[in-house]
Amino acid sequence: MDSFGEILHNTRVQKNLDLDRVAREISIDKRYLQGLEDEDNSVFPGEAYMIGFLRNYSNYLELNTDLMLKLYNNKKIQESPVPVELIAKPKPTWLLPAIIVPSVLVLGVILFISIMLVNKNKQEDDPSVVVSSKIKNKQYEIGDEKFTQRVYKGDQILVPSGNNPIVLTVHDTLSSFGIDTPSGVFYTDLAEESEIDIDGDSNPDLIIYVSDLSYTDENRGAEVNILARHGVSSSGSDVYTEDIPFIADVKSSHPQKVIIEDNRAYPFTVTASFLNNVLFRDKVDNSEAVETYFSKGEVFTANPHNGIRMWISNSNSVRFTINADTKTYNIDIGKAGHVLVEDIKWIKDTDGRYRLVVIELD
Repeated sequence: MDSFGEILHNTRVQKNLDLDRVAREISIDKRYLQGLEDEDNSVFPGEAYMIGFLRNYSNYLELNTDLMLKLYNNKKIQESPVPVELIAKPKPTWLLPAIIVPSVLVLGVILFISIMLVNKNKQEDDPSVVVSSKIKNKQYEIGDEKFTQRVYKGDQILVPSGNNPIVLTVHDTLSSFGIDTPSGVFYTDLAEESEIDIDGDSNPDLIIYVSDLSYTDENRGAEVNILARHGVSSSGSDVYTEDIPFIADVKSSHPQKVIIEDNRAYPFTVTASFLNNVLFRDKVDNSEAVETYFSKGEVFTANPHNGIRMWISNSNSVRFTINADTKTYNIDIGKAGHVLVEDIKWIKDTDGRYRLVVIELD
């Protein structure tokens, strides 16, 4: 049976596809695609990347993904080294002292040289000496709070995921910000907000906002804000119709703004983009209310089943978007300096029709 690399290569050739085209269409760097076809593990930052790229490449070529992963695992088992306990020979009893004594002497020499170098550096006070400014790659970890940092090409960002974090590597900081994920390379332009799916489950996991980067010098890095998607995700495709109130039961002196009217109700997504600093509290369905101070450029996302209640300290500083039933709706709420409480939720009429409405509460 052919190896997984041969199958990838042969299938691509049969479909008359070149690597440059495939790389553009599935957002995976060409060198990683070539590494998969050559079965060269050394080009990948880690095994998770290789498995993620192999899955995406196989799906793109319409191959049996499970079979390709099985072929990869079989190859990995065949190449695993024999346990050292099975091939190591017993060491003679005199070997340990013969190793320890020279090692102590070598360590003594190294310590002596180190002390001499330190003393020499202390004595040197020459302002003409130029200290190397080369930046070493760093590793950061995303938590519950917003992550704000100037990062450079090669830096790694760890995203918690079960027992082992997902490793993201900064791919590019020139003209646009690129980041390597197990699902491919994602790019975000200056002053742009992007949602990215890092684990291949088709659900966005992170929101990235780039506040500064250079168009001429990648050594300047990029100033980025990264935020884990905030809010309660809906775990199913149905709303709780028994909890939807009738229009007559909704008490407010303010008029209702109808977004959608339909013969059924369904989950929707609310996205809030903050144009200035805002104190914001949200309560999704029957969950506990969460209060957060958002800064300019940050984004809030929630996926209610039935509705969401929001307390906003400066309503004109928030831009709202609602996604429902494959359609997108932009919502204007409040005025400059206006402190208000808003509901976005489903209500129902006596004729069986449902309405997704925005209601300002008294």
